[in-house]
Order: sequence, then C-alpha cells, then structure tokens
Amino acid sequence: MSSPATASRILSRCLSTASSPSGLQPWLFIGLGNPGEKFKLTRHNVGFNSIDAFARSEGIPMTTVHCKALFGEGMVEGAPVLLAKPQTYMNLSGESTGPLAAYYKLPLNRVLVMYDDMDLPCGVLRLQPKGGHARHNGLKNVIYHFRGNKEFGRLRIGIGRPPGQMDPKAFHLQPFNKTARERIDSALEESTDILRTIISKGLTEAARLYNTEQKYKHLRVDRVSPCDF
Repeated sequence: MSSPATASRILSRCLSTASSPSGLQPWLFIGLGNPGEKFKLTRHNVGFNSIDAFARSEGIPMTTVHCKALFGEGMVEGAPVLLAKPQTYMNLSGESTGPLAAYYKLPLNRVLVMYDDMDLPCGVLRLQPKGGHARHNGLKNVIYHFRGNKEFGRLRIGIGRPPGQMDPKAFHLQPFNKTARERIDSALEESTDILRTIISKGLTEAARLYNTEQKYKHLRVDRVSPCDF
C-alpha cells in the first residue's frame, strides 16, 4: 500500500493520461447517505458506511471536500480510485455525483454507486452494471444529474423491509438492532472485497463471482430471521 502522498502523485499522473490508450482510467466509487452524526449509523447511510470501510482498508483519507462531497483518492491494485460521500443530503445526491463524473471526464461505466435497498434482505449485496432507481430518491436524483443515463454500476446493500405498518421514511432513519448491525457489518467487509475485485477484474466479472454467492446468502438470511426493527 502506497503512502497517501505517494498515491496522490501517482493518481495525478494516471488522471493526466487516462484519456490515452495506455492510460489507467480511474474508478469512481460513490456511497449515498446523509451527513451528520445523527445519521451516521442509520439504515439510509450504509452507502457512506461502505465507502468508509473501503477507505479504512486501503488507507485512503477521506478529508478533502470536492464537488460537495467528502472525497478521497488513492491507488488500489495498481489502479487509480476516487471515493466520494456526497454531503448534499440523500435526495440531492446527484448535485455532487454529476459534477464529480464530469470533472474527471469519466464514462459512467467507470462509476459505481452504493446505497441502501429495502427490496433486499438485510446484509445481502447485489452488484449490477445498470438499472433504474426503484423508487430510491437518492438514486433517482443521481440519474437525473447524469442526464437520465442509467448505464452506471450500482452496489445495492440490503436493509430489509420495515416491520408491520412502520413508515418506510422512519425505518430508513432508524439505527439497526444488534442482530441487523452484525449482518450489515459483515456485508460491509464483503463490500470491500467486491470493490477490490471490480478494480482488478471489472464489474461484470465481479458480479458473476459474487451475485450467485449472495443469492444463496439471501436464502440463508430469509430462513434465519428478518432484519427487522
């Protein structure tokens, strides 16, 4: 692992040559969430949590503010990587993600957005190269600021569905219970492995390797208990 200063110098050289055939094009990994301590451990912030877990594992400081996001940059598996946590609040996430992709002149197939998903059981991950927003307002705003283009990767992080008649908005802003927190923490560790695989093998191959495993994990989670409140 390079030091932050060394990694930044290498990254700058890679970014300056990324448009050439021999250049290494960066990956931009974006986690969605809400800024502030009161939201830190809530269900809506698992995208932020995933970026934090990956940044810690690779020694990438998230101390810069860039395009309305907490931002970090480094080299992973010999490739340049950009990490971002938009600080615009969830429903305006595109105000950060759109300008970031434009600033680095990245095609959207080099962008991956990580976010919470109620349609997946708690702790289950799903990697996709493209798709719609499935009523997720943060993702909807990202697509809007990508000018309607949906051809970007997404890592969906399952948080389960609210129990009973609980309002989904309230569910999103609640912390996990102990069992659910353990599942999410395990999923965050898995997400760092997925991101490394994306960098080294590409998104399509990473999805092939991990989605089947996550499918069976889905069945195991459903048998044990729901990820309820």
